[in-house]
Amino acid sequence: MLSGKEPGPGGAADPGESNRAAPDHSPEPAPHRGGRWGHGLLASELGVLFRRRRTWAMLGALAAIPVLIAVAVRVSSAAPPGRGPAFLDRISQNGLFVGVTAMLVAVPLFLPLTVGVVAGDTVAGEAGLGTLRYLLVAPAGRVRLLLVKYTGAVVFAVAAPLVVALVGAAIGALLFPVGPVTLLSGDSIGAADALLRLLLIAAYLTVSLMGLSAIGLLMSTLTDVPVGAMASTVVLSVLAQVLDALPQLEWLHPWLFSHYWLDFADLLRQPVVWDSFLANVLLQGGYVAIFGALAYGRFITKDVLS
Repeated sequence: MLSGKEPGPGGAADPGESNRAAPDHSPEPAPHRGGRWGHGLLASELGVLFRRRRTWAMLGALAAIPVLIAVAVRVSSAAPPGRGPAFLDRISQNGLFVGVTAMLVAVPLFLPLTVGVVAGDTVAGEAGLGTLRYLLVAPAGRVRLLLVKYTGAVVFAVAAPLVVALVGAAIGALLFPVGPVTLLSGDSIGAADALLRLLLIAAYLTVSLMGLSAIGLLMSTLTDVPVGAMASTVVLSVLAQVLDALPQLEWLHPWLFSHYWLDFADLLRQPVVWDSFLANVLLQGGYVAIFGALAYGRFITKDVLS
């Protein structure tokens, strides 16, 4: 059969076929986020997450914390010992303490806020946009989709404290002297080892936020309104910290997911004291298991077709 591009009997194109559109053999554009099934579900999820302006705005806000701290210390007189956040009085002596102080400031509100936004949007965001039903048509199924959504939230939980740590180290080195760091135990380590400790603290905070990410995932499966899931996750993080501050509820403190958030000072000793890190891993692992199971139970029975 002659196509619109094949020559006619005389070697030229058939006039009867000249006005007929040639078959389009170019690949059809993939539907919204549908290409993930062919190119990797997780890679596509991360690509969508880190292409969003909201994600970069939150990371930019986190990066501003160490910058503001460093500039404030630089343009002001020395902070009296015991005033302000921990390690604030050491910044002018060694710029690497900018990152430590910034992470300490970001833990109670800013890190949980940004992680809560990302985790709360995982499933509810798709449901709100009406794309969740199309994602579930692919053979990956609900379990894999749920795992990918949670992994995306955890990757952001890796990036968030890492941005604070690295920006803090960079601005600290720019505005203040950098040299051997005196640890809480009284020992001194070199700048390179101190930077590794800074990254270790960022890893500690990532572990701390994994339980909150699982809670946000559950909240995201309970509603089709992403703002509601985000707000619920952030409110629970604030509530846990309030309960952790009440001495009357001391029996409850070890079970709160925020209990070990501020215990990363043990990583600034020589040798490193790993007790709080391991206790935090166990606690967050329990929250991931429990709330992950609850999210799974809700998601597999969730009606996404109505």
